[in-house]
Amino acid sequence: MSIRVVRTAAELRGLDGTIALVPTMGALHDGHVQLMKHACPLADTLVASIFVNPTQFGAGEDFGEYPRTWDADLERCEEAGVDAVFAPEVATMYPHGLVNQVMVDPGPLGAILEGEQRPTHFRGVLTVVAKLFGLVRPDVAVFGEKDYQQLALIRLMVETLCLDVEVVGCPTVREVDGLAMSSRNRYLTRDERTRAVALSQALDAGVAAGPHGPDDVRAAALARLADFGVVPDYVALTSPDLGEPVPGEARLLIAARVGKPRLLDNRALTLGPDALGHAPEGS
Repeated sequence: MSIRVVRTAAELRGLDGTIALVPTMGALHDGHVQLMKHACPLADTLVASIFVNPTQFGAGEDFGEYPRTWDADLERCEEAGVDAVFAPEVATMYPHGLVNQVMVDPGPLGAILEGEQRPTHFRGVLTVVAKLFGLVRPDVAVFGEKDYQQLALIRLMVETLCLDVEVVGCPTVREVDGLAMSSRNRYLTRDERTRAVALSQALDAGVAAGPHGPDDVRAAALARLADFGVVPDYVALTSPDLGEPVPGEARLLIAARVGKPRLLDNRALTLGPDALGHAPEGS
């Protein structure tokens, strides 16, 4: 296998030209491959990082169970045209340990939606992304839109901390039936896999109701979830930057547990004029 694997900051310094980075936690699927293929022409050198970040997992979450598929991941990276895989040890990313260290505060935007469900999650995400930016020194970094709140927070962090990285978001890659690709889909049973399509169908219903305003959007999405017996953690309607929705471009976000796996999905939509004055809602 010709792909280069690097483990340290010193090895990263040997990379040539401009750099595009696709950060991942491994367990790569076709969605990751599409991110990498999108990133490939954006710079001279394409780097994919594979690091299961302990600080973004909360108490009782699946850090120990998170799938590690190293050999298959390397094959996926080579398929996508990756030049180098950065696979650091925990000590490289957190040289002073995981306790009493400097962390990136996500601010108010990190306390809603996923942040309300997982209070320490985005602090860990932004911290590790900032560290990856500092180590890899990419010119451009590519992230998927499936984790939309994460993408919005990374963009806000880059702007707020004056980081010289262009952040590119890529549309969610889906299965034939509409289910958003995710590393956690592998944990769905056959019945759960059938029910999991409720999220994408609820988004479709919400998008179709967009011209009628936010109440109809949320009602349509909730009704479709109920058809599949799926109870969401939240169904939220926001502006593209996760603020209050107004007429025009908006975002509909859903999180729900289908069996044990907790799934996320979202779609852009256009809101009709009845949207004015409604704040983001959850359930």
